Amino acid sequence: MYFLARWGISSLSIFIVAHIVKGIEVSSTATVLVIALVLGIINAFLRPLIILITLPINIFTLGIFTLFINGALFYLVSKIVKGFVITGFWPAFWGYILFSIISSLLSSLITEAA
Repeated sequence: MYFLARWGISSLSIFIVAHIVKGIEVSSTATVLVIALVLGIINAFLRPLIILITLPINIFTLGIFTLFINGALFYLVSKIVKGFVITGFWPAFWGYILFSIISSLLSSLITEAA
């Protein structure tokens, strides 16, 4: 049940981000669901490895480099999923920041309601 809730929150967040950030386009609702799934898998498996490898840079920048890693992974998802277009790194960077904020807000609303 928790997985479905997280997947729904991520999907809704991606849908909202695609309508707000210029340079991010999604072709359909089914694509949004696939994006959320692929992003979740990448964040679960690839992101921790990249964070570990770049740990010295993250320590030196006090964690700010993690924002660039997240943006790059968001951009990577656009290269994997057909129908998800990000025109460059900066839309991916700002899109992932907005995605994180929206996901956090929606998650907090759901946990407060439960």
